[in-house]
Amino acid sequence: MGGELGAYFGLFASAFLAATLVPAQSESVLVYLTMTGQYSPVLLVTVASLGNILGSVVNWYLGRGVMLYRHRRWFPVSSQKLDKAQNWYARYGRWSLLASWLPIIGDPLTVVAGVMREPFASFIAIVTLAKFGRYLVLALVTQGIV
Repeated sequence: MGGELGAYFGLFASAFLAATLVPAQSESVLVYLTMTGQYSPVLLVTVASLGNILGSVVNWYLGRGVMLYRHRRWFPVSSQKLDKAQNWYARYGRWSLLASWLPIIGDPLTVVAGVMREPFASFIAIVTLAKFGRYLVLALVTQGIV
């Protein structure tokens, strides 16, 4: 039981970190655990999704507070890049969050959603759809269902 719990916790942690701006990868963990046949695919998809969604919520909260520090010398993003990201989000809107599962652009997109004051209800609904959908497709493909 301890090993099983550890596997689920490891998947949750990797999915959580992968959704933040920390470089991490969760898809390979999900695929590996699914391929072993030792774990419930439904539970694996659920755990990975919850971790990844919660990581995105952290990004959203960070985005809500980031504007306070935008003109500080140590701030990691230039005003130009931040303005460009805001303009992009203003142009494509909340539905761009459907791309939150994508590597490289997905995590910063969830931060920008916070900067742009995307309402939490729409943020969480769209991000949940995107993140859950990605893990579900991965699990189905790994099991040869799709």
